[in-house]
Amino acid sequence: MSVSPTTTPTGAAPAADPAGSNRVPTTRAAEPAAQSPRRAWTLVLASLGVFMTALDTLVVANALPALRASLHADLGDLEWTVNAYNLAFAVALLTGAALGDRYGRKRTYWIGLLGFTVASAAAALSPSVGVLIAARGVQGVAAAAVMPMTLTLISEAFPADRRGAAIGLWGGITGLAVALGPVVGGAIVGGISWHWIFWLNVPVGLALVPLSIARLRESFGPRSQLDIVGLLLAAAGFFGITWGLIRTNRVGWASGQTIGALAAGIVLVGAFLVWERRTATPMLSVQLFRSRAFNAANGVSFFMYASLFGVLFLMMQFLQTGLGYSPLAAGLRTLPWTGAPMVVAPLAGALADRFGNRPFLIAGLALQAVGLGWIAAIAEPGMSYRWLAVALAVAGVGISLCFPTVANAVVGSVPPAEMGVASGTNSAVREIGGVFGVAILASVFAGSGVYTSTRTFVDHFATALWIGAAFSAVGILAAAAVPGRPATRPASTGGRHG
Repeated sequence: MSVSPTTTPTGAAPAADPAGSNRVPTTRAAEPAAQSPRRAWTLVLASLGVFMTALDTLVVANALPALRASLHADLGDLEWTVNAYNLAFAVALLTGAALGDRYGRKRTYWIGLLGFTVASAAAALSPSVGVLIAARGVQGVAAAAVMPMTLTLISEAFPADRRGAAIGLWGGITGLAVALGPVVGGAIVGGISWHWIFWLNVPVGLALVPLSIARLRESFGPRSQLDIVGLLLAAAGFFGITWGLIRTNRVGWASGQTIGALAAGIVLVGAFLVWERRTATPMLSVQLFRSRAFNAANGVSFFMYASLFGVLFLMMQFLQTGLGYSPLAAGLRTLPWTGAPMVVAPLAGALADRFGNRPFLIAGLALQAVGLGWIAAIAEPGMSYRWLAVALAVAGVGISLCFPTVANAVVGSVPPAEMGVASGTNSAVREIGGVFGVAILASVFAGSGVYTSTRTFVDHFATALWIGAAFSAVGILAAAAVPGRPATRPASTGGRHG
Protein backbone atom coordinates (compact mmCIF):
# COMPACT_ATOMS: atom_id res chain seq x y z
CA MET A 1 0.00 0.00 0.00
CA SER A 2 1.41 3.37 -0.96
CA VAL A 3 1.93 6.27 1.40
CA SER A 4 1.13 9.79 0.26
CA PRO A 5 3.81 12.34 1.03
CA THR A 6 1.41 14.76 2.73
CA THR A 7 -0.67 14.22 5.83
CA THR A 8 -3.49 16.16 7.37
CA PRO A 9 -3.12 17.30 10.97
CA THR A 10 -4.71 15.03 13.52
CA GLY A 11 -8.29 16.04 14.06
CA ALA A 12 -8.30 18.54 11.20
CA ALA A 13 -10.66 18.11 8.30
CA PRO A 14 -8.99 18.24 4.88
CA ALA A 15 -10.03 21.12 2.71
CA ALA A 16 -12.08 19.59 -0.06
CA ASP A 17 -14.83 20.89 -2.26
CA PRO A 18 -17.44 18.57 -3.81
CA ALA A 19 -15.72 18.65 -7.18
CA GLY A 20 -12.44 17.63 -5.64
CA SER A 21 -10.42 20.56 -6.97
CA ASN A 22 -8.92 21.29 -3.56
CA ARG A 23 -8.59 17.79 -2.13
CA VAL A 24 -5.62 17.10 0.10
CA PRO A 25 -3.78 13.76 0.03
CA THR A 26 -3.57 11.92 3.32
CA THR A 27 -1.46 9.08 4.64
CA ARG A 28 -2.30 5.76 6.18
CA ALA A 29 1.22 4.85 7.25
CA ALA A 30 0.31 4.71 10.92
CA GLU A 31 -3.38 3.96 11.10
CA PRO A 32 -4.94 4.03 14.57
CA ALA A 33 -6.87 1.18 16.09
CA ALA A 34 -10.03 3.17 15.38
CA GLN A 35 -9.65 2.12 11.74
CA SER A 36 -10.85 -1.41 12.56
CA PRO A 37 -14.56 -0.49 12.94
CA ARG A 38 -14.36 1.60 9.76
CA ARG A 39 -12.85 -1.33 7.87
CA ALA A 40 -15.55 -3.65 9.19
CA TRP A 41 -18.29 -1.26 8.08
CA THR A 42 -16.63 -0.83 4.67
CA LEU A 43 -16.42 -4.58 4.14
CA VAL A 44 -20.03 -5.18 5.22
CA LEU A 45 -21.58 -2.31 3.25
CA ALA A 46 -19.55 -2.93 0.09
CA SER A 47 -20.27 -6.66 0.22
CA LEU A 48 -24.02 -6.07 0.59
CA GLY A 49 -23.91 -3.70 -2.39
CA VAL A 50 -22.22 -6.25 -4.61
CA PHE A 51 -24.66 -8.89 -3.32
CA MET A 52 -27.64 -6.84 -4.56
CA THR A 53 -26.20 -6.21 -8.01
CA ALA A 54 -24.89 -9.76 -8.53
CA LEU A 55 -28.16 -11.30 -7.35
CA ASP A 56 -30.14 -9.28 -9.87
CA THR A 57 -28.01 -10.60 -12.72
CA LEU A 58 -29.34 -14.12 -12.15
CA VAL A 59 -32.58 -13.90 -10.19
CA VAL A 60 -34.64 -13.04 -13.28
CA ALA A 61 -33.78 -16.30 -15.09
CA ASN A 62 -36.35 -18.45 -13.31
CA ALA A 63 -39.03 -15.74 -13.59
CA LEU A 64 -39.11 -15.62 -17.40
CA PRO A 65 -42.09 -17.99 -17.86
CA ALA A 66 -44.10 -16.01 -15.28
CA LEU A 67 -43.16 -12.72 -16.95
CA ARG A 68 -44.29 -14.07 -20.31
CA ALA A 69 -47.73 -14.96 -18.93
CA SER A 70 -48.21 -11.87 -16.76
CA LEU A 71 -47.01 -9.21 -19.22
CA HIS A 72 -47.92 -11.03 -22.46
CA ALA A 73 -44.28 -10.93 -23.54
CA ASP A 74 -42.82 -12.75 -26.52
CA LEU A 75 -39.40 -14.44 -26.67
CA GLY A 76 -37.63 -11.28 -27.82
CA ASP A 77 -39.12 -9.33 -24.90
CA LEU A 78 -37.95 -11.98 -22.45
CA GLU A 79 -34.42 -11.87 -23.84
CA TRP A 80 -34.34 -8.11 -23.31
CA THR A 81 -35.44 -8.31 -19.68
CA VAL A 82 -32.07 -10.01 -19.16
CA ASN A 83 -30.03 -8.26 -21.85
CA ALA A 84 -31.11 -4.70 -21.02
CA TYR A 85 -29.46 -5.07 -17.60
CA ASN A 86 -26.31 -6.71 -18.97
CA LEU A 87 -25.93 -4.26 -21.84
CA ALA A 88 -26.35 -1.13 -19.69
CA PHE A 89 -24.06 -2.60 -17.04
CA ALA A 90 -21.24 -3.34 -19.48
CA VAL A 91 -21.50 0.02 -21.25
CA ALA A 92 -21.48 2.14 -18.06
CA LEU A 93 -18.82 0.36 -15.99
CA LEU A 94 -15.85 2.54 -16.94
CA THR A 95 -18.04 5.62 -16.57
CA GLY A 96 -19.01 4.57 -13.05
CA ALA A 97 -15.37 4.07 -12.11
CA ALA A 98 -14.38 7.47 -13.57
CA LEU A 99 -17.20 9.24 -11.74
CA GLY A 100 -16.03 7.67 -8.49
CA ASP A 101 -12.50 8.98 -9.02
CA ARG A 102 -13.77 12.46 -9.89
CA TYR A 103 -16.67 13.07 -7.50
CA GLY A 104 -15.86 10.65 -4.69
CA ARG A 105 -16.14 6.89 -4.37
CA LYS A 106 -18.47 6.96 -1.38
CA ARG A 107 -20.73 9.51 -3.08
CA THR A 108 -20.84 7.52 -6.32
CA TYR A 109 -21.53 4.34 -4.37
CA TRP A 110 -24.52 5.57 -2.38
CA ILE A 111 -26.02 7.41 -5.36
CA GLY A 112 -25.68 4.20 -7.36
CA LEU A 113 -27.40 2.27 -4.58
CA LEU A 114 -30.23 4.80 -4.50
CA GLY A 115 -30.66 4.60 -8.26
CA PHE A 116 -30.65 0.80 -8.13
CA THR A 117 -33.31 0.83 -5.40
CA VAL A 118 -35.59 3.23 -7.29
CA ALA A 119 -35.18 1.24 -10.52
CA SER A 120 -36.02 -1.98 -8.64
CA ALA A 121 -39.27 -0.45 -7.39
CA ALA A 122 -40.07 0.69 -10.94
CA ALA A 123 -39.43 -2.85 -12.23
CA ALA A 124 -41.72 -4.32 -9.58
CA LEU A 125 -44.50 -1.88 -10.53
CA SER A 126 -44.06 -2.32 -14.29
CA PRO A 127 -47.46 -2.43 -16.05
CA SER A 128 -45.92 -3.61 -19.33
CA VAL A 129 -42.88 -5.43 -20.58
CA GLY A 130 -41.57 -2.22 -22.18
CA VAL A 131 -41.52 -0.44 -18.82
CA LEU A 132 -39.85 -3.46 -17.25
CA ILE A 133 -37.09 -3.48 -19.89
CA ALA A 134 -36.49 0.25 -19.35
CA ALA A 135 -36.31 -0.24 -15.58
CA ARG A 136 -33.85 -3.09 -16.03
CA GLY A 137 -31.67 -0.80 -18.13
CA VAL A 138 -31.63 1.81 -15.35
CA GLN A 139 -30.77 -0.96 -12.89
CA GLY A 140 -27.79 -1.87 -15.06
CA VAL A 141 -26.51 1.72 -15.17
CA ALA A 142 -26.86 2.06 -11.39
CA ALA A 143 -25.14 -1.30 -10.85
CA ALA A 144 -22.23 -0.03 -12.96
CA ALA A 145 -21.74 2.74 -10.39
CA VAL A 146 -22.02 0.33 -7.46
CA MET A 147 -19.99 -2.70 -8.55
CA PRO A 148 -16.53 -1.17 -9.20
CA MET A 149 -16.89 1.04 -6.13
CA THR A 150 -17.32 -2.00 -3.87
CA LEU A 151 -13.90 -3.36 -4.73
CA THR A 152 -12.28 0.09 -4.69
CA LEU A 153 -13.70 0.98 -1.26
CA ILE A 154 -12.43 -2.30 0.20
CA SER A 155 -9.03 -2.00 -1.47
CA GLU A 156 -8.64 1.57 -0.22
CA ALA A 157 -9.66 0.66 3.35
CA PHE A 158 -7.35 -2.35 3.84
CA PRO A 159 -3.54 -2.43 3.65
CA ALA A 160 -1.97 -4.65 0.99
CA ASP A 161 -1.05 -7.44 3.43
CA ARG A 162 -4.67 -7.80 4.58
CA ARG A 163 -6.45 -6.99 1.35
CA GLY A 164 -6.59 -10.58 0.10
CA ALA A 165 -8.56 -11.75 3.15
CA ALA A 166 -10.99 -8.84 2.81
CA ILE A 167 -11.49 -9.45 -0.91
CA GLY A 168 -11.92 -13.14 -0.11
CA LEU A 169 -14.92 -12.30 2.06
CA TRP A 170 -16.18 -9.98 -0.69
CA GLY A 171 -15.81 -12.89 -3.13
CA GLY A 172 -17.72 -15.17 -0.76
CA ILE A 173 -20.62 -12.73 -0.68
CA THR A 174 -20.52 -12.48 -4.47
CA GLY A 175 -20.62 -16.27 -4.60
CA LEU A 176 -23.60 -16.28 -2.25
CA ALA A 177 -25.48 -14.03 -4.67
CA VAL A 178 -24.59 -16.31 -7.59
CA ALA A 179 -25.73 -19.31 -5.55
CA LEU A 180 -28.98 -17.81 -4.36
CA GLY A 181 -30.02 -16.17 -7.65
CA PRO A 182 -31.64 -19.22 -9.27
CA VAL A 183 -32.95 -20.48 -5.91
CA VAL A 184 -34.50 -17.19 -4.83
CA GLY A 185 -35.97 -16.64 -8.28
CA GLY A 186 -37.57 -20.08 -8.32
CA ALA A 187 -38.89 -19.83 -4.75
CA ILE A 188 -40.38 -16.34 -5.16
CA VAL A 189 -41.98 -17.00 -8.52
CA GLY A 190 -43.44 -20.29 -7.31
CA GLY A 191 -44.54 -19.06 -3.89
CA ILE A 192 -45.47 -15.38 -4.30
CA SER A 193 -45.18 -13.53 -7.64
CA TRP A 194 -42.47 -12.31 -9.99
CA HIS A 195 -42.84 -8.73 -8.66
CA TRP A 196 -41.09 -9.72 -5.43
CA ILE A 197 -37.79 -10.56 -7.12
CA PHE A 198 -37.49 -6.77 -7.49
CA TRP A 199 -39.26 -5.66 -4.30
CA LEU A 200 -36.62 -7.53 -2.27
CA ASN A 201 -34.03 -4.92 -3.27
CA VAL A 202 -36.02 -1.98 -1.95
CA PRO A 203 -35.74 -2.40 1.84
CA VAL A 204 -32.11 -3.49 1.53
CA GLY A 205 -31.27 -0.45 -0.57
CA LEU A 206 -33.14 1.93 1.73
CA ALA A 207 -31.08 0.63 4.65
CA LEU A 208 -27.74 0.67 2.82
CA VAL A 209 -27.93 4.26 1.53
CA PRO A 210 -27.99 6.09 4.91
CA LEU A 211 -25.52 3.64 6.43
CA SER A 212 -23.12 4.19 3.53
CA ILE A 213 -23.38 7.97 3.92
CA ALA A 214 -22.71 7.72 7.65
CA ARG A 215 -20.11 4.94 7.85
CA LEU A 216 -17.97 4.99 4.71
CA ARG A 217 -14.99 7.30 4.29
CA GLU A 218 -14.80 9.42 1.19
CA SER A 219 -11.85 9.00 -1.16
CA PHE A 220 -10.99 10.28 -4.61
CA GLY A 221 -8.89 9.20 -7.54
CA PRO A 222 -6.22 11.32 -9.22
CA ARG A 223 -8.44 12.73 -11.97
CA SER A 224 -9.59 16.32 -11.40
CA GLN A 225 -11.54 16.52 -14.69
CA LEU A 226 -13.87 14.17 -16.51
CA ASP A 227 -12.65 12.89 -19.86
CA ILE A 228 -15.93 13.36 -21.73
CA VAL A 229 -14.59 12.24 -25.12
CA GLY A 230 -13.07 9.15 -23.51
CA LEU A 231 -16.32 8.33 -21.73
CA LEU A 232 -18.29 8.56 -24.97
CA LEU A 233 -15.80 6.49 -26.97
CA ALA A 234 -15.60 3.78 -24.28
CA ALA A 235 -19.39 3.63 -23.87
CA ALA A 236 -19.98 3.45 -27.62
CA GLY A 237 -17.26 0.82 -28.07
CA PHE A 238 -18.53 -1.44 -25.32
CA PHE A 239 -22.08 -0.94 -26.58
CA GLY A 240 -21.11 -2.13 -30.06
CA ILE A 241 -19.26 -5.21 -28.80
CA THR A 242 -21.96 -6.18 -26.29
CA TRP A 243 -24.82 -5.50 -28.71
CA GLY A 244 -23.15 -7.60 -31.40
CA LEU A 245 -22.64 -10.53 -29.03
CA ILE A 246 -26.20 -10.33 -27.72
CA ARG A 247 -27.69 -10.24 -31.22
CA THR A 248 -25.85 -13.36 -32.41
CA ASN A 249 -28.50 -15.58 -30.83
CA ARG A 250 -31.20 -13.87 -32.91
CA VAL A 251 -29.55 -13.02 -36.26
CA GLY A 252 -26.47 -15.29 -36.34
CA TRP A 253 -22.72 -14.69 -36.48
CA ALA A 254 -22.66 -14.11 -40.24
CA SER A 255 -25.27 -11.36 -40.12
CA GLY A 256 -24.22 -7.91 -41.28
CA GLN A 257 -25.75 -6.53 -38.07
CA THR A 258 -23.53 -8.74 -35.91
CA ILE A 259 -20.35 -8.17 -37.91
CA GLY A 260 -20.99 -4.44 -38.19
CA ALA A 261 -21.69 -3.98 -34.47
CA LEU A 262 -18.64 -6.01 -33.40
CA ALA A 263 -16.35 -4.26 -35.90
CA ALA A 264 -17.62 -0.81 -34.92
CA GLY A 265 -17.21 -1.64 -31.23
CA ILE A 266 -13.62 -2.82 -31.68
CA VAL A 267 -12.73 0.27 -33.76
CA LEU A 268 -14.26 2.58 -31.14
CA VAL A 269 -12.42 0.85 -28.28
CA GLY A 270 -9.21 1.25 -30.29
CA ALA A 271 -10.02 4.94 -30.82
CA PHE A 272 -10.64 5.24 -27.08
CA LEU A 273 -7.18 3.84 -26.28
CA VAL A 274 -5.54 6.17 -28.82
CA TRP A 275 -7.39 9.14 -27.33
CA GLU A 276 -6.35 8.16 -23.82
CA ARG A 277 -2.70 8.26 -24.87
CA ARG A 278 -3.03 11.78 -26.22
CA THR A 279 -5.42 13.62 -23.92
CA ALA A 280 -4.11 15.63 -20.97
CA THR A 281 -6.85 14.26 -18.66
CA PRO A 282 -7.24 10.52 -19.46
CA MET A 283 -9.84 8.46 -17.62
CA LEU A 284 -7.73 5.33 -18.11
CA SER A 285 -3.95 5.31 -18.08
CA VAL A 286 -2.81 3.20 -21.02
CA GLN A 287 0.32 2.50 -18.99
CA LEU A 288 -1.78 -0.08 -17.16
CA PHE A 289 -1.81 -2.24 -20.27
CA ARG A 290 1.97 -2.39 -20.24
CA SER A 291 1.70 -4.32 -16.98
CA ARG A 292 1.89 -8.08 -17.46
CA ALA A 293 0.07 -8.57 -14.16
CA PHE A 294 -2.86 -6.32 -15.16
CA ASN A 295 -3.25 -7.89 -18.61
CA ALA A 296 -2.96 -11.43 -17.27
CA ALA A 297 -5.54 -10.85 -14.53
CA ASN A 298 -8.00 -9.43 -17.06
CA GLY A 299 -7.36 -12.39 -19.35
CA VAL A 300 -8.23 -14.73 -16.49
CA SER A 301 -11.45 -12.77 -15.84
CA PHE A 302 -12.52 -12.91 -19.48
CA PHE A 303 -12.15 -16.66 -19.91
CA MET A 304 -13.34 -17.60 -16.43
CA TYR A 305 -16.60 -15.66 -16.78
CA ALA A 306 -17.07 -16.76 -20.41
CA SER A 307 -17.02 -20.30 -19.09
CA LEU A 308 -19.05 -19.65 -15.94
CA PHE A 309 -21.94 -17.63 -17.39
CA GLY A 310 -22.06 -19.54 -20.65
CA VAL A 311 -22.44 -22.85 -18.81
CA LEU A 312 -24.82 -21.42 -16.18
CA PHE A 313 -27.09 -20.20 -18.98
CA LEU A 314 -27.39 -23.78 -20.28
CA MET A 315 -27.23 -25.65 -16.96
CA MET A 316 -30.57 -24.31 -15.73
CA GLN A 317 -32.19 -25.51 -18.96
CA PHE A 318 -30.48 -28.91 -18.70
CA LEU A 319 -31.72 -29.47 -15.16
CA GLN A 320 -35.29 -28.59 -16.15
CA THR A 321 -35.58 -29.85 -19.73
CA GLY A 322 -33.05 -32.68 -19.64
CA LEU A 323 -33.66 -33.97 -16.11
CA GLY A 324 -37.23 -32.77 -15.46
CA TYR A 325 -36.71 -30.67 -12.31
CA SER A 326 -38.90 -27.72 -11.37
CA PRO A 327 -37.33 -24.21 -11.41
CA LEU A 328 -36.83 -24.24 -7.63
CA ALA A 329 -35.49 -27.80 -7.60
CA ALA A 330 -33.12 -26.93 -10.45
CA GLY A 331 -31.84 -23.89 -8.57
CA LEU A 332 -31.21 -25.95 -5.44
CA ARG A 333 -29.29 -28.55 -7.41
CA THR A 334 -26.82 -25.96 -8.67
CA LEU A 335 -25.70 -25.21 -5.10
CA PRO A 336 -22.70 -27.61 -5.07
CA TRP A 337 -21.35 -25.46 -7.90
CA THR A 338 -22.58 -21.94 -7.18
CA GLY A 339 -22.61 -22.24 -3.39
CA ALA A 340 -18.99 -23.32 -2.95
CA PRO A 341 -17.61 -19.73 -3.02
CA MET A 342 -19.39 -18.97 0.25
CA VAL A 343 -17.01 -21.34 2.03
CA VAL A 344 -13.92 -21.55 -0.16
CA ALA A 345 -13.49 -17.96 -1.45
CA PRO A 346 -12.74 -16.37 1.96
CA LEU A 347 -10.11 -19.06 2.65
CA ALA A 348 -8.54 -18.62 -0.78
CA GLY A 349 -8.40 -14.86 -0.35
CA ALA A 350 -6.69 -15.13 3.04
CA LEU A 351 -4.16 -17.69 1.80
CA ALA A 352 -3.39 -15.59 -1.28
CA ASP A 353 -1.94 -12.93 1.02
CA ARG A 354 0.68 -15.51 1.98
CA PHE A 355 1.23 -17.55 -1.17
CA GLY A 356 0.26 -15.14 -3.94
CA ASN A 357 -2.63 -15.26 -6.41
CA ARG A 358 -1.14 -17.34 -9.23
CA PRO A 359 -1.34 -20.86 -7.73
CA PHE A 360 -4.99 -20.36 -6.79
CA LEU A 361 -5.89 -19.02 -10.24
CA ILE A 362 -4.20 -21.92 -12.03
CA ALA A 363 -5.71 -24.54 -9.71
CA GLY A 364 -9.14 -22.90 -9.83
CA LEU A 365 -9.36 -22.76 -13.61
CA ALA A 366 -8.06 -26.32 -13.89
CA LEU A 367 -10.72 -27.57 -11.45
CA GLN A 368 -13.45 -25.69 -13.30
CA ALA A 369 -12.30 -27.19 -16.61
CA VAL A 370 -12.22 -30.70 -15.11
CA GLY A 371 -15.64 -30.32 -13.48
CA LEU A 372 -17.33 -29.02 -16.62
CA GLY A 373 -15.62 -31.59 -18.83
CA TRP A 374 -16.77 -34.32 -16.43
CA ILE A 375 -20.38 -33.14 -16.76
CA ALA A 376 -20.09 -33.07 -20.55
CA ALA A 377 -18.80 -36.66 -20.50
CA ILE A 378 -21.56 -38.09 -18.27
CA ALA A 379 -24.60 -36.02 -19.35
CA GLU A 380 -27.54 -38.31 -20.15
CA PRO A 381 -31.32 -37.83 -20.19
CA GLY A 382 -32.74 -38.64 -16.77
CA MET A 383 -29.28 -39.28 -15.27
CA SER A 384 -28.75 -39.67 -11.53
CA TYR A 385 -27.97 -36.44 -9.75
CA ARG A 386 -25.28 -38.03 -7.55
CA TRP A 387 -22.33 -37.86 -9.95
CA LEU A 388 -23.56 -34.62 -11.43
CA ALA A 389 -23.40 -33.10 -7.93
CA VAL A 390 -19.79 -34.27 -7.48
CA ALA A 391 -18.74 -32.77 -10.83
CA LEU A 392 -20.56 -29.52 -10.01
CA ALA A 393 -18.74 -29.38 -6.66
CA VAL A 394 -15.36 -29.76 -8.39
CA ALA A 395 -16.21 -26.86 -10.70
CA GLY A 396 -17.54 -24.92 -7.70
CA VAL A 397 -14.28 -25.20 -5.79
CA GLY A 398 -12.55 -24.02 -8.96
CA ILE A 399 -14.51 -20.79 -9.30
CA SER A 400 -14.19 -20.27 -5.53
CA LEU A 401 -10.40 -20.19 -5.82
CA CYS A 402 -10.63 -17.65 -8.66
CA PHE A 403 -13.28 -15.18 -7.45
CA PRO A 404 -11.19 -13.40 -4.79
CA THR A 405 -7.72 -13.96 -6.23
CA VAL A 406 -8.43 -12.50 -9.68
CA ALA A 407 -9.90 -9.38 -8.04
CA ASN A 408 -6.90 -9.18 -5.73
CA ALA A 409 -4.55 -9.60 -8.69
CA VAL A 410 -6.20 -6.72 -10.55
CA VAL A 411 -6.06 -4.16 -7.72
CA GLY A 412 -2.61 -5.39 -6.69
CA SER A 413 -1.21 -4.82 -10.18
CA VAL A 414 -1.83 -1.05 -10.27
CA PRO A 415 -0.87 1.97 -8.16
CA PRO A 416 -3.41 2.81 -5.44
CA ALA A 417 -4.57 5.91 -7.33
CA GLU A 418 -5.63 3.69 -10.28
CA MET A 419 -7.61 1.11 -8.28
CA GLY A 420 -11.00 2.59 -9.16
CA VAL A 421 -10.60 2.66 -12.92
CA ALA A 422 -8.69 -0.66 -12.87
CA SER A 423 -11.65 -2.25 -11.05
CA GLY A 424 -14.04 -0.73 -13.59
CA THR A 425 -11.94 -2.01 -16.48
CA ASN A 426 -11.86 -5.49 -15.00
CA SER A 427 -15.62 -5.43 -14.42
CA ALA A 428 -16.18 -4.45 -18.05
CA VAL A 429 -13.86 -7.23 -19.28
CA ARG A 430 -15.65 -9.70 -17.00
CA GLU A 431 -19.09 -8.64 -18.25
CA ILE A 432 -18.08 -8.83 -21.91
CA GLY A 433 -16.52 -12.22 -21.21
CA GLY A 434 -19.83 -13.43 -19.76
CA VAL A 435 -21.82 -12.15 -22.74
CA PHE A 436 -19.24 -13.69 -25.10
CA GLY A 437 -19.51 -17.05 -23.33
CA VAL A 438 -23.31 -17.08 -23.51
CA ALA A 439 -23.19 -16.14 -27.20
CA ILE A 440 -20.64 -18.84 -28.14
CA LEU A 441 -22.18 -21.65 -26.08
CA ALA A 442 -25.71 -20.76 -27.21
CA SER A 443 -24.54 -20.86 -30.84
CA VAL A 444 -22.97 -24.28 -30.33
CA PHE A 445 -26.04 -25.51 -28.45
CA ALA A 446 -28.63 -24.17 -30.89
CA GLY A 447 -29.72 -26.25 -33.84
CA SER A 448 -32.76 -27.56 -35.61
CA GLY A 449 -34.84 -29.76 -33.38
CA VAL A 450 -32.80 -29.11 -30.24
CA TYR A 451 -36.00 -28.89 -28.18
CA THR A 452 -37.86 -31.65 -30.01
CA SER A 453 -36.38 -34.53 -28.01
CA THR A 454 -34.53 -34.89 -24.73
CA ARG A 455 -31.79 -36.93 -26.43
CA THR A 456 -31.06 -34.18 -28.96
CA PHE A 457 -31.15 -31.54 -26.25
CA VAL A 458 -28.62 -33.38 -24.08
CA ASP A 459 -26.29 -34.10 -27.02
CA HIS A 460 -26.16 -30.41 -27.92
CA PHE A 461 -25.77 -29.47 -24.25
CA ALA A 462 -22.76 -31.78 -23.84
CA THR A 463 -21.05 -30.38 -26.95
CA ALA A 464 -21.50 -26.82 -25.70
CA LEU A 465 -20.18 -27.78 -22.26
CA TRP A 466 -16.92 -29.02 -23.78
CA ILE A 467 -16.48 -25.50 -25.18
CA GLY A 468 -17.12 -24.05 -21.72
CA ALA A 469 -14.47 -26.35 -20.27
CA ALA A 470 -12.08 -25.26 -23.03
CA PHE A 471 -12.56 -21.59 -22.07
CA SER A 472 -11.42 -22.41 -18.53
CA ALA A 473 -8.43 -24.33 -19.88
CA VAL A 474 -7.38 -21.37 -22.04
CA GLY A 475 -7.67 -19.16 -18.97
CA ILE A 476 -4.91 -21.22 -17.33
CA LEU A 477 -2.45 -19.75 -19.85
CA ALA A 478 -3.38 -16.24 -18.69
CA ALA A 479 -3.17 -17.32 -15.03
CA ALA A 480 0.37 -18.63 -15.55
CA ALA A 481 1.42 -15.10 -16.55
CA VAL A 482 0.20 -13.58 -13.27
CA PRO A 483 3.21 -12.74 -11.06
CA GLY A 484 3.93 -14.88 -8.01
CA ARG A 485 3.93 -13.61 -4.47
CA PRO A 486 3.06 -9.92 -4.28
CA ALA A 487 6.06 -7.70 -3.74
CA THR A 488 5.95 -4.75 -1.38
CA ARG A 489 4.85 -1.77 -3.44
CA PRO A 490 7.03 1.33 -3.25
CA ALA A 491 5.53 4.47 -1.78
CA SER A 492 3.75 6.64 -4.29
CA THR A 493 1.17 9.35 -4.42
CA GLY A 494 -2.17 7.63 -4.22
CA GLY A 495 -5.82 8.39 -3.88
CA ARG A 496 -7.16 11.29 -1.86
CA HIS A 497 -9.52 11.27 1.09
CA GLY A 498 -12.25 13.56 2.20
